[in-house]
Amino acid sequence: MSLLIIGTMAFDAIETPFGKTDKIIGGAATYIGLAASNLYKNINTVSVVGEDFPADYMQLLRNKSINLEGVQVKEGENSFFWSGKYSKNLNERETLITELNVLEHFDPIIPASYAGAEYVMLGNLTPAVQKTVLNRLTTKPKLTVLDTMNFWMDIAMDDLLDVIKDIDVLVINDEEARQLSGEYFLSKAAEKIFTMGPKYLIIKKGEHGALLMHEDKIFSAPALLLNDVKDPTGAGDSFAGGFIGYLAKTNDLRFENMKKAVVYGSACASFCVQEFGTDGLMNITQESLARRINEFRTISEF
Repeated sequence: MSLLIIGTMAFDAIETPFGKTDKIIGGAATYIGLAASNLYKNINTVSVVGEDFPADYMQLLRNKSINLEGVQVKEGENSFFWSGKYSKNLNERETLITELNVLEHFDPIIPASYAGAEYVMLGNLTPAVQKTVLNRLTTKPKLTVLDTMNFWMDIAMDDLLDVIKDIDVLVINDEEARQLSGEYFLSKAAEKIFTMGPKYLIIKKGEHGALLMHEDKIFSAPALLLNDVKDPTGAGDSFAGGFIGYLAKTNDLRFENMKKAVVYGSACASFCVQEFGTDGLMNITQESLARRINEFRTISEF
């Protein structure tokens, strides 16, 4: 059994009310892989970077049991770069710079050793690329999870709907759910989205937790009240990594187990936001993760 992650490996430059960075490592596949690696150890990644991506960071990912055979390194080219500035409440951000670089013509190549993956995480990317990945798999995965954002709804809605019909779990935030469905109330939004194809829907609500929906079942996961949030970049990707990492580890797709996976995803995201970039994920230990899961358990029992 293996977990396949598709997404960006990139550079970010971030400014929040609590600090500012120069270029640091980011990208959906990076955050997803690091979060998942705390729960599962057979992780395969498909991505693309330029020759400017640090070799020592690639080795660090390998040390986390992340297989990089499917990561293309384009000589003479630069990695994807994003720079952004967050508002005081950290819920809004302004994009300052976007340089697609190697991502502009990304053609995802699936190594033969990856093709039979049972768990697939389609990180936030062009919907056409996500669809290409699904078409290139030799067997149907046991579970396919897709993350997307409002940008693709604005410019590639038809392509997005085409890939959504072929996945099992859709992960979006509350505003994206409203935009995708055209409905304001989340219950109605979910009903509309389920007609598009996914069997499960996760609606992230930031500091207010997350909703897991399936048929007539709803689970509301809380969010921890943290005292030291520094950078929300990658929180959604970290959530997705913890979620699918837990499911791959337990190999149990019952709704009750998916509830636990949502909490593990929320726990990984809570570590992520406490440091800039991927540093918060690097410092997770099995002991600290267990303590945080217990905190979630404590605040949700009554």
